[in-house]
Amino acid sequence: MQLNQLSDNEGARKSRMRVGRGIGSGKGKTCGRGYKGQTSRSGVAIKGFEGGQMPIHRRLPKRGFNNHTRLEFDVLTLRDLQVQIDNGVLDVKQPITTAVLKAVGIVPLTSEGVKLLVKGELKSKVTLDIERASKAAIAAVEKAGGSVAVKQKAVYAKGKQAKWVKKA
Repeated sequence: MQLNQLSDNEGARKSRMRVGRGIGSGKGKTCGRGYKGQTSRSGVAIKGFEGGQMPIHRRLPKRGFNNHTRLEFDVLTLRDLQVQIDNGVLDVKQPITTAVLKAVGIVPLTSEGVKLLVKGELKSKVTLDIERASKAAIAAVEKAGGSVAVKQKAVYAKGKQAKWVKKA
């Protein structure tokens, strides 16, 4: 085989439809837009328009509330933590913080914090410094001989970002 013998597979490149090129093309005259009216013209975008009927997004009631100051925490279970320790990803001699978890890729970089949950079992003695933890998870870590330092959210001041402060 030589360079001049190379070619695409049959049907790999499909030519675009050329509209308005006579009735024999299948897309002549109105070019597939129908007759007259708003949608036959160019520059029309009628998102949600239902021909004068009240659109679905206006028929349905508004519900709920989106709290723009809410913080989303990524969940870390004891089982996941133990698996990472067993695989050698985390070092139990060093304190495990959110920054460490982000650096090794356990928690996404966009995460606002980590919450530790009790699902699974922890066998290693670890020191954790994270934003949230359930009471059962703290008890499980302490039972294994470790400790958990939990940070709590500072009160929001108008126009300022939230800062994390260690619990006293």
